[in-house]
Amino acid sequence: MFKLFRSTVTIAALVLGIAGVVLVLYAWRLPPFTSAVQTTDNAYVRGQVTIISPQLAGYLAEVAVQDFQKVKAGQLLVKIDDRIFEQKLQQAKATLAVQQAALANSEQKRLSDEARIASSEAQVDSARAALTAAEASWKRIEPLLVRGVTTQSQADQARASLDQATAGLHQAEAALEVARQDLASTLVSRQSLEAAVQGAEAAVHLAEIDVQNTRIVAPQDGRLGEVGARVGQYVAAGTQLMALVPEKIWVIANFKETQLAGMKVGQPVTFTVDALQHAELRGHIERFSPAAGSEFSVLRADNATGNFTKVAQRVPVRIAIDPDQPLAERLAPGMSVVVSADTSAEAAGAPSTTAAPQAQASGQ
Repeated sequence: MFKLFRSTVTIAALVLGIAGVVLVLYAWRLPPFTSAVQTTDNAYVRGQVTIISPQLAGYLAEVAVQDFQKVKAGQLLVKIDDRIFEQKLQQAKATLAVQQAALANSEQKRLSDEARIASSEAQVDSARAALTAAEASWKRIEPLLVRGVTTQSQADQARASLDQATAGLHQAEAALEVARQDLASTLVSRQSLEAAVQGAEAAVHLAEIDVQNTRIVAPQDGRLGEVGARVGQYVAAGTQLMALVPEKIWVIANFKETQLAGMKVGQPVTFTVDALQHAELRGHIERFSPAAGSEFSVLRADNATGNFTKVAQRVPVRIAIDPDQPLAERLAPGMSVVVSADTSAEAAGAPSTTAAPQAQASGQ
């Protein structure tokens, strides 16, 4: 009887031991319970959360939205009191008008200088003609004076006329050179006036941009988070007023490196959402991270020091959510999901030989 009891206890213990081993093998998906379906609960819905901030400092005159409201691209969110910026714009426009008037005056002066040059050239021609006549008169009188046919008074008068005509020509040529230098000076100053006009135009454009920036609008369609802006609040450039979450979302699943064998871009996946009573949705693998998550951490572990314990690293995998799923509209960034990827399935729209870099590195 005792022997029979001992054999029964031994068999029961053996059965329990085998059952425990089988349970451990099944729980860890070890042979013979290996599966092509790789699952991870280290996965979350992600999206682009845009922080809305002003570029100007001032008091808020209007807050046109509320918490969690849907907005369209270009819709007014917040308005800053624009009275000071409007006056700065008018001041910039007045400065521009002054510079444009100075430029127009410079243009008029250029035309006047060109007319002076033409007048001076005519005076040079007249002085040259007078000099020619005086030289001809002197050449006629000088031989007569030698022969005593004319008086000394007439000869002196002819000589004086020649000298006067010569001086007149020099004076006219000098006046012409002065007119040309005045024109050159006008052209040089015109360049600085044109630069001043361009600077004034830029100031006007900057003032217009400042006026436009007093109206803070939605950069794209999406839904707002909590609105922290209040009417009468003083804000500085960069103050966080609210967050905008666009409609574009995806899933990031952090698989262990040992699960990546056989995964390919375009491969279909399924995932369940905790917030939707574990409802199942579909997606496909879109991209693989270029490195394990530990490589992007702020404080990276140094495995070259102390004792080493090998730990399976996790590699983020981006999963695109398939369209035409009504429940997908209820997803929000930050939600927890459980992702399952069938590594035996063919990648949609991709060759069957195209594997993830991590799978290639592991010998697949």
